[in-house]
Amino acid sequence: MGDEVNVYAFARYRLERAKEDLSDAKYSYKDKRYLNANNRAYYSIFHAIRAVLALERVDFKKHKDVIAYFNQHYIKTEKFPKIMSKKISLAKEIREDSDYDDEFEPTGEVTKIQIETAEELIKLVEEYINKI
Repeated sequence: MGDEVNVYAFARYRLERAKEDLSDAKYSYKDKRYLNANNRAYYSIFHAIRAVLALERVDFKKHKDVIAYFNQHYIKTEKFPKIMSKKISLAKEIREDSDYDDEFEPTGEVTKIQIETAEELIKLVEEYINKI
């Protein structure tokens, strides 16, 4: 039982980290710092996904592997809505453009969508953890 409790505590820790990243994204968005807001929204999504994987004691070093595993074991099995796969993929792409493309200038609307995706996934992950 002790290990099981620790797994849930670790999953909740990662979910709290996702919520903190979301809070940072919203703050940056209000300040019209869209590049930073996109980064924080993506990491909110990423940490929410890792919260789910913590329940299985699964983790990967590369972001693409974390996302691929989540898609394979949680999206394809419909534990999470299929549309989330596209939203997560878009958030990853926007984050990479925001971080690495010097000519990328995200709009407030693009950034708002990333924040909404993070909010939606956090809600779904929280429901999933509570249901287990």
